[in-house]
Amino acid sequence: MSETAEVIGTEQDEAVPATVEDEAEDTDAGSDDDLLVQEGDIAGDYLERLLDILDYDGDIDLDVEAGRAIVSIDGGEDLDKLVGPRGNVLEALQELTRLAVQQETGTRSRLMLDIAGWRAGRREELRELGRSTAESVAQSGEKVRLHPMSPFERKVVHDAVATVEGVTSESEGEEPKRRVVVLPA
Repeated sequence: MSETAEVIGTEQDEAVPATVEDEAEDTDAGSDDDLLVQEGDIAGDYLERLLDILDYDGDIDLDVEAGRAIVSIDGGEDLDKLVGPRGNVLEALQELTRLAVQQETGTRSRLMLDIAGWRAGRREELRELGRSTAESVAQSGEKVRLHPMSPFERKVVHDAVATVEGVTSESEGEEPKRRVVVLPA
């Protein structure tokens, strides 16, 4: 195969040869998205079978966002049972879905699962908690330890705290009791 694959026009309409490397760079970004779409498809099939076994209704939506596959299930009356208290069942289903994807692809998945909009709603609650706690710490100068949270929850709180000047945050403890601590800067 020749190094010159095609001729591409520039702003001055000069002919510039495109190399095989140029084409590889263009397809790398697309191939990452393609892999994430494949993860989403595998996860969607897995979750569809689960819903069929449980005889639950739900619409599965697949998306790619911020370098990860996002799968959401909406629309069924029984879906709250798949969220569980504080999202515990949702977290377990997410891990099982990631394992199903890993088994088929051979690579670890960072797939995010949301059911009945729970994770989206929780994200808003956590943003408010992080922001209000950070403002309180900025005023009082006293550090605050929040209750234990999942990695997803801690990330949302850390991001919210980072928007407030004069404070910082860190995680402490071991899973499952790992928590966010908000400190004056």
